[in-house]
Amino acid sequence: VQLQASGGGLVQAGGSLRLACTASGSVLFVNGMAWYRQAPGKKRTLVADIRGSTTDYADSVKGRFTISRNDALDTVYLQMNSLKPEDTAIYYCYADIRPEYSDFDEGYWGPGTQVTVSS
Repeated sequence: VQLQASGGGLVQAGGSLRLACTASGSVLFVNGMAWYRQAPGKKRTLVADIRGSTTDYADSVKGRFTISRNDALDTVYLQMNSLKPEDTAIYYCYADIRPEYSDFDEGYWGPGTQVTVSS
């Protein structure tokens, strides 16, 4: 099982980016999915998560970011609008996955994708 993220890049303040993260391999089903971010010199923090149709957001991104998922594709998205320089970070996806070979959910991290917002 692995997660692969895409969609990061460089954007000017006020711009938008859309991140995507897809689970592949021996996936039976995917439960909760989330995006975290880690800025230089700071701890990794939760940006948004989604479980079923229930979503939750960090206060700093509410109203600007939207998390969604496509269960048929085992993919989670993060639409980021009105980006600010303080959103600059490496963004990591996370998923609770039930592998085909296990009776328990296991947590998996994607490799991270860089988002840079210039002022």
